[in-house]
Amino acid sequence: MTRDRDQDGTPQGVFGEELRYYRERAGLSQTELAALVNVSHDVISKIETGDRPPARDFPERLDAVPQLDTRNGLARLWKNLRKGLRNRAIPGWFRPWAHIEAEAVILRTYQPLLVPGLLQTEDYARAVLRGAQADATDEQIEQQVAARIARQDILTRANPPRLWALLDEGVLRRAISEPKIMHDQLMRLAEASEWPRVSVQVIPFTAGARTGLLGAFSVAALDSDGGNVYLETATTGQVTEIPSTVREAGVIFDNLRGEALHRTASRDLIMKVAQEKWT
Repeated sequence: MTRDRDQDGTPQGVFGEELRYYRERAGLSQTELAALVNVSHDVISKIETGDRPPARDFPERLDAVPQLDTRNGLARLWKNLRKGLRNRAIPGWFRPWAHIEAEAVILRTYQPLLVPGLLQTEDYARAVLRGAQADATDEQIEQQVAARIARQDILTRANPPRLWALLDEGVLRRAISEPKIMHDQLMRLAEASEWPRVSVQVIPFTAGARTGLLGAFSVAALDSDGGNVYLETATTGQVTEIPSTVREAGVIFDNLRGEALHRTASRDLIMKVAQEKWT
């Protein structure tokens, strides 16, 4: 396939060009390489042309192909390139929070409608972003998905933040996409709930009316200040460090946490909904 010159110089374009170099040096066709990493020819083609970024673990899978002899070069390259991709794909109004999130030592997030971005699977994130942007191109959506997944790196770094995630039960039952995607997303939540520094708790329908029904929010604690709050709206998000607002958000979060099931019961409910509703 002819390379899309519009992608030259973009993070995914640079990665695609490097992948093409390794593949051609190894004497492999796109179809042959696709078979070695268990994907379709179309995936290799679109990555090489820069039309889509590689999935989260794909550079490592490519590095594992002996014929390419990359010596882990593709994983290193993509780790550096996706920083630029993340900056390109994240909306300007969200960038202040993305920076705060990356520096936080404690994160508390409440979501009444969707799985938090830090715990979303690629397919779930893709469905959410596509649903919110009917006019976006596939390339734009893929860049945004990659940027969202890249944010999750803070949870697997050497010194990750402490994350408390509170979800309304409706998050588990709302059909954001097809059953398999929902099932996989809930299984990811169940897995994350067992990570040492991550707590996932579900507020059951039986909790009734509560302040949190008014909207999603997140609270970040940093070493250097008293904290920041991110408030979601229908169009954008707002970040504030006003002490009174930070304190009030913390009190609301604690009240909501008092309505939630404990960690084990929350995980049991997540697994139950995954099996009964999405299998």
